[in-house]
Amino acid sequence: MKKRKVPILFSLILLIGSSCSEKYYTEADFPKTKKIDAHIHIRSTNDAVYDQARQDSFLLINVNVANSDSSLQDQEKYTDFQVTDHPEQIFFLDAFSMKNWDSPDWAAVTIEHLRESFAKGALGIKVWKNIGMVDKDKYGKFIMIDDPRFDPVIQFVIDQHKTVLGHIGEPRDCWLPLDQMTVNNDREYYKSNPMYYMHLHPDYPSYQQLIDARDRFLAHHPDLRFVGAHLGSLEYDVDSLSKRLDSYPNMAVDVAERVCHLEYQSKINREKIRDFLIKYQDRIIYGSDLGMRPDNEPAQTRARLHKRWLEEWLYFASDKKMVSEEVTGEFQGLKLPKTVVDKIYYKNAAKWYGIKE
Repeated sequence: MKKRKVPILFSLILLIGSSCSEKYYTEADFPKTKKIDAHIHIRSTNDAVYDQARQDSFLLINVNVANSDSSLQDQEKYTDFQVTDHPEQIFFLDAFSMKNWDSPDWAAVTIEHLRESFAKGALGIKVWKNIGMVDKDKYGKFIMIDDPRFDPVIQFVIDQHKTVLGHIGEPRDCWLPLDQMTVNNDREYYKSNPMYYMHLHPDYPSYQQLIDARDRFLAHHPDLRFVGAHLGSLEYDVDSLSKRLDSYPNMAVDVAERVCHLEYQSKINREKIRDFLIKYQDRIIYGSDLGMRPDNEPAQTRARLHKRWLEEWLYFASDKKMVSEEVTGEFQGLKLPKTVVDKIYYKNAAKWYGIKE
């Protein structure tokens, strides 16, 4: 009898090990598991981003933005180049200009621009924080996303079965003193970009005003497929984010440049963040918010992409003890089941943006 216990025990160990490997990913799975970075900005004709994405098994959604950092027309040229050269790997979202907002034909001109973009294959559009935080009408009033003059444009997007990626507002840190911010990259960004640091601009719309306008916008357009960029600017508290996801069934969020906020919260209560991601596993989309500019060195760009992609994958897929430049102190990976990781990293982006698998 004793001699039979050894093979039985060995078989049980093998069975348990096999079961674990089937349920969870390992670091070795990273380069061979298909993924989508659904929020990236390639403003270059160089192939570095594409090359690294192929090596790390990523499809890409390149996002155009109507900001002052790079003209929309220039971004569209780079996007056309990348999508034309790599149609099987790179998809895109376009944007629209707020120029001539007060003109009576602004909506018609914007719709015609989007019609052309959709004909080229755009999966949808991005609306940016310039709405609510930068652009004003002829009376000097900030233009908010729930302004009814947007209605014809948004209805056109709905009718075309496209998606809106909405970066409305900023992290709540943006309204706090630097020493009260929760993550280090927010401190660095707002210190370097005072024009967007709302703590210095009390005459601008408040955080809550921006979130309330976005919520009214979603309530007004219940049929709109909407992805809230950067955890929907509710990155500081998954409970507040849960309330919006419960209230607006056509809303999902991406984690672009906000994984550090999840890491910060999971340092305090890891199981709460893990439970949140499992509960809303169909509504969370991976994105990095990284990219490439014309003056970026290709090898450095590839190294930066791989480092971020691997580190954030390990946060979601493993239970490793980790550190990050963005978060002070150690935290532990969430070790989400494969089925959840697959949704966050691939299936949800495919579904919400209409990419055929």
